[in-house]
Amino acid sequence: MVRCSVFLALALFAWIASSAGADADGAADPGMATLRLTAVLGAGAPLDGGLHWRIFSAHADADGAHALIAESSLAQPSLKLPAGDYVLHVTFGLASATRSVSLAAEAHSEQLSLAAGALRIHGTLGDAPIDPSKLALDIYVPERNNSQAKLVWAKARVGEVIGVPEGTYHIASTYLDSVGVGSVGVGKPGGGAPGAPVETNSIVSGDVRVAPGKIVDVTLRHRFATLTIKLVNTPGAEALANTTFTVLTPGGDIIRELIGAFPSLVLAEGEYVVIARHDSKTFQATFQVQSGMDRDVEVIAQENLNQGQ
Repeated sequence: MVRCSVFLALALFAWIASSAGADADGAADPGMATLRLTAVLGAGAPLDGGLHWRIFSAHADADGAHALIAESSLAQPSLKLPAGDYVLHVTFGLASATRSVSLAAEAHSEQLSLAAGALRIHGTLGDAPIDPSKLALDIYVPERNNSQAKLVWAKARVGEVIGVPEGTYHIASTYLDSVGVGSVGVGKPGGGAPGAPVETNSIVSGDVRVAPGKIVDVTLRHRFATLTIKLVNTPGAEALANTTFTVLTPGGDIIRELIGAFPSLVLAEGEYVVIARHDSKTFQATFQVQSGMDRDVEVIAQENLNQGQ
């Protein structure tokens, strides 16, 4: 009786093990295949992120379209599919690859090679890294008869690896400021929602050449500072409340409009003019911004004075 029980237990264990093995190699479900996918740049190692896979039926519908059977944003997905013919499509940033495949009811692996390189973008203030959430990155492709180039990727993130076909690219990095208490707009009143990040005039750009199979690291160095603006009766005095400020370039282009006793904003390195309005009177000052030197700018509430402190 004991011997019989042992034999039954061993048989049950063997059945469980064989079932687990069948699940692992995709043969547990009759007529189903397990498709394991990877992608590489050239002959490099399998990519570990930034991929989007789509699996289409190889046979077109009556309207000529190919039905989407499955998709995944995993770097190396393992998909269960009915045996049959499919078209595999993977995107990696601006790069993509396609392959046709026939699946039998078993495990199958496919590795797609992307004929592309990649960009990895970083931003700094001097040599110090900038918080990635503070930068907006745009990637452009130079275009004939278009001095501004063609925008091809507007959702790049600092530090991510972005696949791109071989070629030359123009990259622009814009520092983002938060519209806090005191800001009434970007360039015009009402132009910014409270708490929403807005583009500053600290914009750095550069061109880069990308070769197939290579990841190119690009560092864009910003030069800006944070300024707090005040209207005061005398240098070092208490800031006057209910003041409206307009910050302009020397050429008269409006950078930002603000209101309050001491609003702040980020400005690229350079020279600026600030106009302060208080009690129906207008005062003006000029000031310089040096990269990395955050400071207060005082506008003196006296007529015929035009120099900021």
